[in-house]
Amino acid sequence: MRVIFTLTFVVVVLLAGCTAPLQTATNNGGTAGPTVSVSASGSASADPDLAVVHVGVESTADTANAARGQVARDVERVRTALSGAGVPDASVTTTTFGIAPVYNYTRGESELVGYRAVHALAVETGSDRAGEVIDLAAGAGATSVDGVQFTLSDERRAELRATALDRAMNAARTDADGIADAADLSVTGVHRAATGAEFVPYPVSRFEDTAGGSETVIQPAPVRVTVTVDVTYTAA
Repeated sequence: MRVIFTLTFVVVVLLAGCTAPLQTATNNGGTAGPTVSVSASGSASADPDLAVVHVGVESTADTANAARGQVARDVERVRTALSGAGVPDASVTTTTFGIAPVYNYTRGESELVGYRAVHALAVETGSDRAGEVIDLAAGAGATSVDGVQFTLSDERRAELRATALDRAMNAARTDADGIADAADLSVTGVHRAATGAEFVPYPVSRFEDTAGGSETVIQPAPVRVTVTVDVTYTAA
């Protein structure tokens, strides 16, 4: 026998690696004159370019081997469907596998009624194909969709962080110039600068169905990178 369970579908923005280590630059020459210290932030955002779709196959049978065999066949069908649509095999990885007995607890007694096998997969794909991957997996035998995570590729993340850092330093210099001018001083250089970075996630905007409701469409919101800097300037 085969049981299909309905699970809550959740979509989040992936935050793995979102906090950068503190970075500091110091002019070791020191300063004996006046200084101006400021804190400033800069941001940059972009649409996520990667998605990780989590799908699972579950089956219940009279024996552990029968449950395992049914799940194995269904997972193979899911993998074949994804491969046929151009998703590389290396982008489909196992996240969970297990076989456990199922008991019926009635009248204070436990009765073994079968075995449940579960095989969960993570499918990495372009952010614009998340809905397609869901439909392919469900059509091939997946019994659950456990969520979609949107994120940025390493290259895109580095580009955004560089842009955010540049904006933060420009904002810091503008503030320092304003403070120095109010004190009848002029900024002459940077004595010390320190920065850290974090990604601020935005929730997914909406779920959509195409005309006729035959396809799943997921529209993620942008991922924003914010960098904060603390800078001490020399002044004269």
